[in-house]
Amino acid sequence: MKDSFGRTQDYLRISLTDRCNLQCSYCMPDIPCFLPNENLLSEEEIFEMAKIFVMDFGIRKIRLTGGEPLARKNAGEIIEALSRLPVELAITTNGVLLDRFFPLLKKAGLTSLNISLDSLMPDNFQVITKQDSFYQVFENINRALSLGFHVKVNTVVQRGMNEHELLDFVAWTRHSPIHVRFIEFMPFDGNRWQWGKVVSYREMLEKVTTFFPVEKLDDDRNSTAKSYRVPGHAGTFSVISSVTAAFCDTCNRLRMTADGKLRNCLFSQKETDLLTPFRNGADIRPLVRHSVSQKQAERGGLPGFDHEEAPEAYAHGGCMTAIGG
Repeated sequence: MKDSFGRTQDYLRISLTDRCNLQCSYCMPDIPCFLPNENLLSEEEIFEMAKIFVMDFGIRKIRLTGGEPLARKNAGEIIEALSRLPVELAITTNGVLLDRFFPLLKKAGLTSLNISLDSLMPDNFQVITKQDSFYQVFENINRALSLGFHVKVNTVVQRGMNEHELLDFVAWTRHSPIHVRFIEFMPFDGNRWQWGKVVSYREMLEKVTTFFPVEKLDDDRNSTAKSYRVPGHAGTFSVISSVTAAFCDTCNRLRMTADGKLRNCLFSQKETDLLTPFRNGADIRPLVRHSVSQKQAERGGLPGFDHEEAPEAYAHGGCMTAIGG
């Protein structure tokens, strides 16, 4: 399935819930507004719609997101059902509940985990997440590594919050086969985004290379990250430059929200409701094709982040916890 710019769309991210057991300010507004349970995709609806995307549209990879996907009560049943599809299955989690799911994830054939961790300092972790769960998350990361999972750690970098920990994260890769991904702070509803809080890709790299020699690694064509390694280190680090150096020209991702709305771009201001027609027995395939055909060249058609209208323009596309990341 290709969009109007010739980009193959073969990667679907499905949000299992808009709820989360952490309250990170860059993701969840101060006053969250959660969806009623009846508005959420059911386990059967997730499977049947995913099956259409895989069998009819050639989706080769599905990533489960949230909110926190493992916080959904029937997350295990959903993972087990989706594992029966001929697709690469992945998950992004904050790691708090991960220890309960290791056997199931192994059985489902997941080999890689993306785990969010914005600080290596317990006190700072609590400031960012509003929860005292650092040691639980850190232990689950180490447990995942010991079980043979390929572990990527997602770290949203904010000035005045955790940019002083960049070198600590890179040092972590010395003896641990961890793959740290620094993410530029992006604007969404209710996350108080300001340019002054953004630590750019170039600034991060300059800070790291001041203390470590680094070598550039080859990136996959559709990769969102620019990857590096400190020679001799067991792990790697990378930067996702969503704000200062967009990678839209190779984007292959679609997103389905927890209430069954298809977004053809993370920053899109429009969504296509698939759940209502699906529940009414209608064929959703034409809706999917139309949504993909409307995908914009960059950032959902919004102006660059450095434009004076950017803060207002990006403030109406939904909060991160509702979109699914």
